[in-house]
Amino acid sequence: MKRLAWAAAMLALAVLAPVRWAGAQESEAKTGVREEKEPALIWQWANFLLLAGGLGYLANKHAPAFFAARSKKILDDIADARRLQLEAEARAADVDRRLANLEADIAALRSESQAEIAAETVRLGKHTVDEIAKVEAHAKQEIDIAGKAARMELRRFSAQLAIDLAERKIRARMTPEIEDGLVSGFVRDLESPRSDAQTN
Repeated sequence: MKRLAWAAAMLALAVLAPVRWAGAQESEAKTGVREEKEPALIWQWANFLLLAGGLGYLANKHAPAFFAARSKKILDDIADARRLQLEAEARAADVDRRLANLEADIAALRSESQAEIAAETVRLGKHTVDEIAKVEAHAKQEIDIAGKAARMELRRFSAQLAIDLAERKIRARMTPEIEDGLVSGFVRDLESPRSDAQTN
């Protein structure tokens, strides 16, 4: 509190002294009477000393904290800048390493994709051969079935044709006497089992 009162008194003297000196110069200009210059010079020096002392006091009081905070901020900024620089250098080194390995990675990917394409081509070729074999087997089976069906149909047709031909030949040779003989023989055959059954 004492320091505050002392600083206020110094400030008041610093403000009032130039006002008094300016007032003395105005009165001299109005009256034309010149006062002694020596007291004005003393007041100027006193004013200067008071102002310099007040500024020195304020600077002495607040400057160390201000400069300490400012120095700390500058040191923190330098540390942050150093940390950011190290991170940037690490990232740049990582990017350089990746770029250096990029050609090798591209070559590896290219060879891997070519190997996959070759394997896929072989697999598709084998699959195609297998499918063709399946289709051929199925077609052969269908042909065999169709051949068997055609042969059976041909046999049926041949048998029917043979029967029809035999029937025509028999009809062509059949006379009424042969018909009567056949009917008589048929009737005899029918009767003979009856007679055999009766004798038993």
